[in-house]
Amino acid sequence: MLLESLAFIIATTLMYSAPLIFTALGGVVSENAGVVNIGLEGMMTLGAFVGAAVGYFAGDAWIGFLAAGVAGGFLAFFHALACVTFLADHIVSGIAINFIGPGVALFLSRYYFDGATQTLSLSLDAKIPRPLNGVFEQNGFLDMVFNQYATVYLALLLVVLIWFVLYKTRLGLRIRAVGEHPKAADTLGIDVFKIKYLAVITSGVLAGFGGAALSVAIVSRFSATLVSGQGFIALAAMIFGKWKPQGTLLACLLFSSAQGLTVFLGRADLQRFLPIPSQLLAMIPFLLTLAVLIGFVGRSRPPAADGLPYEKD
Repeated sequence: MLLESLAFIIATTLMYSAPLIFTALGGVVSENAGVVNIGLEGMMTLGAFVGAAVGYFAGDAWIGFLAAGVAGGFLAFFHALACVTFLADHIVSGIAINFIGPGVALFLSRYYFDGATQTLSLSLDAKIPRPLNGVFEQNGFLDMVFNQYATVYLALLLVVLIWFVLYKTRLGLRIRAVGEHPKAADTLGIDVFKIKYLAVITSGVLAGFGGAALSVAIVSRFSATLVSGQGFIALAAMIFGKWKPQGTLLACLLFSSAQGLTVFLGRADLQRFLPIPSQLLAMIPFLLTLAVLIGFVGRSRPPAADGLPYEKD
């Protein structure tokens, strides 16, 4: 019983970590280039809707997943336009994105789904597959832990890819140089504006993937309450992870473990012996996020030029 409970918590943690990892990595890329992106929640919400809607009409979750990335990147373009070209305050622009994303998602949902604020469900065959299904003994410990949606493994691979790009390639060096000292990077011939646009749009694409990891993998449709603060938790994970892919991964696993514990404690068989109000359980991930930010945010140092407008001489 103990082993089964442990496997359930680990499996749920991994499942809920994928949306956070995708979205938090988007924040890592953007802020390493010097653009604060608190609009991840809005980009994630729009991505969740587009992924579910396109996946439903196309009958293929992967098409919806890619479309979600495009939608997130499209919204991120306007954030880049405001912050990079027009030198708008990054926080104000991000707040606007967090209003625009859910607003557009709900408008389109009502338009395409007969006034409903949620999309129709994808069929089980149309959802994101589980690549290791049937590899391990059914209902065994390894099967419960590793029989995950493909988005989980894609998110973990993406951590390695982002780390490699940021720290082992010329492009990554330029991104970090722009985030630390854009004027010095400019004098070396680096196109600061181009790098910033690329980083912000990439962050939107990844946030869109994060939303789709919710709507076409964990659940099979979009609803108005689906994201519900996951973008802000991803932002906290990025800060706790010190703006690095590997640290961000660990933070995402920590925060998603709170979600896994919430689901575990909410099981009907446990509620009979340990009745905990659902409202209290729903607070656990957010309370953990607040506790981590209060305890650790002062020890984290962002890129030196993060959030500062840059105007070419």
